[in-house]
Amino acid sequence: MATAKLYAGVKLRDIRGRLGLTQKAFAGKLGVSLPYLNQMENNHRPVSAGVVLALAREFGFDVTELSTDDAERVVSDMREALADPVFGAATPSMADLRLAATNAPALARAFLDLHRAYRQSHERLASLDAALDRDEGAVRPSPWEEVRDFFHYCDNYIDAVDRAAERFSGPDGTPRDPMEAARAALERRGVTLARGEGPWLRFFDEKAGRLTLSARAPDATQRFQALHQVALLTQNELLEATLDLARFQSDEARAIAKIGLANYFAGAALMPYRRFLAAAQEVRHDLERLADLFGASIEQVAHRLSTLQRPGAKGIPFFFVRVDQAGTITKRHSATRLQFARFGGACPLWNVHRAFETPGRFLRQLAETPDGMRYLSLALEVSKPGGSFRAPVRRYAISLGCEVSHAGALVYADDLDLTRAFEPIGISCRICERPDCPQRSVPPLERRLRVDPGKRGLLPYEIGG
Repeated sequence: MATAKLYAGVKLRDIRGRLGLTQKAFAGKLGVSLPYLNQMENNHRPVSAGVVLALAREFGFDVTELSTDDAERVVSDMREALADPVFGAATPSMADLRLAATNAPALARAFLDLHRAYRQSHERLASLDAALDRDEGAVRPSPWEEVRDFFHYCDNYIDAVDRAAERFSGPDGTPRDPMEAARAALERRGVTLARGEGPWLRFFDEKAGRLTLSARAPDATQRFQALHQVALLTQNELLEATLDLARFQSDEARAIAKIGLANYFAGAALMPYRRFLAAAQEVRHDLERLADLFGASIEQVAHRLSTLQRPGAKGIPFFFVRVDQAGTITKRHSATRLQFARFGGACPLWNVHRAFETPGRFLRQLAETPDGMRYLSLALEVSKPGGSFRAPVRRYAISLGCEVSHAGALVYADDLDLTRAFEPIGISCRICERPDCPQRSVPPLERRLRVDPGKRGLLPYEIGG
């Protein structure tokens, strides 16, 4: 079988930049000529097997970093954006999109930012709201979307923060109780830890030097919130340096991202990378056992599994998503080829929506996307009580999944027939190519429609080519 050629010029240039080497010096280390390296860096030649081996031998480089996951993520986002009617019928081919995402990723992301700004101004006009930002007429992305894209394109893995959390969890390699470690870290900064009643999960009184956690919150939530505050107090320089590199466009986005980074530290300290990865492999990714082993919630465990993308020690590439009862995606990440819609809800045929019907039960689904990729998908309803009779209960459904080629490493694949028919799912109706989907809500924007008043099938129209 022929092996697909690997074009990774952007990543080769990035590696060389990180090492601080000239093209000539880098070519010498890799054992290739300067013109050959130049051609690889500009994607005129594929990366050869010899270069891949030299990267591993000379620099200890994790060659899986050369994969095209980032490019595929950008391609998926561009394809969805280009389905917008504003672009008309002249849709670039998949080959052109991949070429742009591989050779000019910064330009591709600038295009996505531009389309997002267009959508936001269009929606504001439609609702008779202000179409332009009041600050010198600039249209800015939503701070929330800007932060979500930051984590999305970092592959949901922040190396410096992850390693700092791992050092905190056991500086000498010996695991520590997360709550006791948090308490000790707070006390060293003159902060006492207490529990109390109130409408908040965590309340930090800087003047009094007291951190109060809600006594009504589950233990896993209390540990997480204590570690979140530890991150803000002990890792502030690291968090601020990471934010500087991200170059957010507004103070609001920066503030939201800082909360996200503190949450990342908390999850990584609660479930340290190497110990968690080893445990996940040992128990075959059993979410309940992992939650028990690390004193975490199942949602925290599922989210953490989706972040195990450390170079040289990667876990299974998972996708993770959380939706509310209206089908709105409130958290999303994918280290797989499956990418979630940036706008609108998820495919209604996906089992994550059925989880609300069976609270407390794991649902398993073997699913196939229009590109022919097959996945094992888990879904679970997650309720978050408020701790009292009158407090509102928040309900979500979470889904964790991987390509079916990894299914053997999951306990959830036991007794499943991986050769049987897979259920067809998509990303969102607006870009789904399936012509006969019984749950289609809107026509696909990339296809022409045929309307015959004398015929009626599942849909009041037929989807053409």
